Amino acid sequence: MTEQDICVMVPTIRNPECMREYFENAREHGFDLDRLFVVLITEDFCDSESMQAMLDEEGVDGAVFDETARGEWFEEYGIGEFSHLVPAASHAQTSFGLLYLWASDYDYGVFIDDDTAPHDDVDFFGTHMENLAFEGDIERVRSDENWVNVLYQNEDEHGLYPRGYPYAAMDETVETDTTEVERVVASQGLWTNVPDLDAVRILMDGDLQGQAQTHTSGADFDGDFVAADGNYLTVCSMNLAFRREVVPAFYQLPMDDNAWDVGRFDDIWSGLFLKRACDVLGGKIYNGDPLCEHNKAPRSTFSDLTNEVHGLELNEHVWEEIDAVGDDADSYREVFEAMADRLAEGDYAEWENGAFLNHCGEYMRDWLDCLAALDAPDATTPAPAAADD
Repeated sequence: MTEQDICVMVPTIRNPECMREYFENAREHGFDLDRLFVVLITEDFCDSESMQAMLDEEGVDGAVFDETARGEWFEEYGIGEFSHLVPAASHAQTSFGLLYLWASDYDYGVFIDDDTAPHDDVDFFGTHMENLAFEGDIERVRSDENWVNVLYQNEDEHGLYPRGYPYAAMDETVETDTTEVERVVASQGLWTNVPDLDAVRILMDGDLQGQAQTHTSGADFDGDFVAADGNYLTVCSMNLAFRREVVPAFYQLPMDDNAWDVGRFDDIWSGLFLKRACDVLGGKIYNGDPLCEHNKAPRSTFSDLTNEVHGLELNEHVWEEIDAVGDDADSYREVFEAMADRLAEGDYAEWENGAFLNHCGEYMRDWLDCLAALDAPDATTPAPAAADD
């Protein structure tokens, strides 16, 4: 019997049917779908029953969690006091998927966004698993700004910097060499078609529909790479696999549903936390294949700008804050605790919405307490239930 060791997490309100293409890709490349458990994270106004029916038709094990079902899950596991960790109506609800993975003891997690599709010629799930198992030589990238543009390989042609890349770190000088990798803990697949840019950069690219005029293709990517220690990079959760061990340091922050109206930095800042922890502990984030096709639906660029602008100044500085702590930690949990304390107790009054970082620090502490509650010997462990049960 095949071991079910991968939890696939998909936040979706528009297009859960996208998963059919991923399942077909797995079948075409001989990847065993019995290894997957799919968690579709949605809202009460969506048709959860049809989503579950889609999984059943595909013969793939999984469950659908709308807001009501998520609340029931928290209560069933005896952690209702931590339900605030998953924000309402936000992409950061992927944190619920992390909790589900943790409680169910899956070895690996995969994040997929519902506006993406796999490339037919690449084994999507298989390549992610190969990346996580990778040992050997790979290209290493660094810059004089301590930031790596994940689109650096053809930046001279397209001039793109991804969502979350600090404006102060642009126009960097890039250096590459080869390094030996011993343990990969996350595999970030990059994207063709619509690039993942912030709203300011999309406006500069002349697009009012949230998509950018400049698109990427497979030709823009020339080999896989890792970022050097001490160099940060943007981590986008639309196409990402990771090992269970990083979950304590990978909380997707409470975006959108907060008093400061900060949004759109959940995966970006969680990626900073993860990279800092990796640098302390020797793990690596593998970048490149498997590419996915990003088919972002048209929407107002100004709407995205409204969600992002409240956190733009903080994004210029948060990486420097967390880079200062955690050196003596021995686990992902300990590094994350050090970063949580730094943000919770810092004085950020000089930055617009600086108190949001204190808010994040407190939620990060709660995240670790929630995981500890799930780990407790007397923790409630009900059988997994679908949303329509």
